[in-house]
Amino acid sequence: MMLKQRPQVASAGQSRRATRSCSRVVCSAQTTMSGEVTIRRRPPHGLETQPCGPHAFRVGGLPDENKPQNILEEIVWWKAREVEVMRDKQPLALLQGLAKKMDPPRDFRAAIAAKAKETGRPGLIAEVKKASPSKGVIQPDFDPVRIAKSYEAGGAACLSVLTDEKFFQGSFQNLTKIRAAGVTCPLLCKEFIVEAYQVFKARASGADAILLIAAVLPNADLAYFMKAAQNLGMTCLIEVHTEGELARVLELPDVEKHLLGINNRDLGTFKVDLNVTKRIMDSEWGQQVKERGIIMVGESGIFTPEDVAFVQQAGCGAILVGESIVKQGDIVAGVKALLA
Repeated sequence: MMLKQRPQVASAGQSRRATRSCSRVVCSAQTTMSGEVTIRRRPPHGLETQPCGPHAFRVGGLPDENKPQNILEEIVWWKAREVEVMRDKQPLALLQGLAKKMDPPRDFRAAIAAKAKETGRPGLIAEVKKASPSKGVIQPDFDPVRIAKSYEAGGAACLSVLTDEKFFQGSFQNLTKIRAAGVTCPLLCKEFIVEAYQVFKARASGADAILLIAAVLPNADLAYFMKAAQNLGMTCLIEVHTEGELARVLELPDVEKHLLGINNRDLGTFKVDLNVTKRIMDSEWGQQVKERGIIMVGESGIFTPEDVAFVQQAGCGAILVGESIVKQGDIVAGVKALLA
């Protein structure tokens, strides 16, 4: 399938509405339960610094609203520049060709369902993660292949591999290394996707699934990226933070073929609260998730078997865990203990 590169926002009208809305409020998950996109895709008044060969021109006096309102917004704004650099080095047409030559993707959703049925516990998506913006370096002795193999040996159903370089010290090369090392668990590309280019980059690097964040992407973009992923044989993990976001993504076509996730981390404060999962799953939309047989993934704040039991009782059939096990000396034992 040949996809033309899509604009970063679904339409000019949506962009204008988002800009007008975000100029009035602080854009974080705390500001709205409506389900609307709460992360601006670019500075509303443009970039302060514009590169021009060996020179850089700086525009001063821009209002405070032109600064990122939270870390996710900062990541997304940087990602737009990062994608441009990647595209210059590796054009989209080349990536599409590389993606077609890859072995067929592994079934990410089926692997989680099978592991949950086998163990009676939520299927574990274990995260290969070196650092985070809030905690800094989590695993100084970072070897992505060693960590991935340890996760697999411990009983993880799937793996999540951080590919963001600036904020998480990850890379697409880590995906490639893990797949080349013979790890059989399906791999999720944990990237902050804002363009179709990144979907093809994920597949060409060996990913079987991608992450899509509802706070960043309107449904038009979510549907577009889901279709691109499906045409490549990949699964999507669509992440929500509020009941409103969940209500919105449940309107997406064929969403049952993918996974949904609830991130317990507040986008603005980075505070983690497991009760977010319970509150959302107890809502009418959470009940709809259960009735429609959609696998829900509990994300962030899961450190103990009691935490696992809590989100499982709330209705999660899978969990995504990184920090609590990746920093342990014996990762195999850490995985087994978490799922005990």
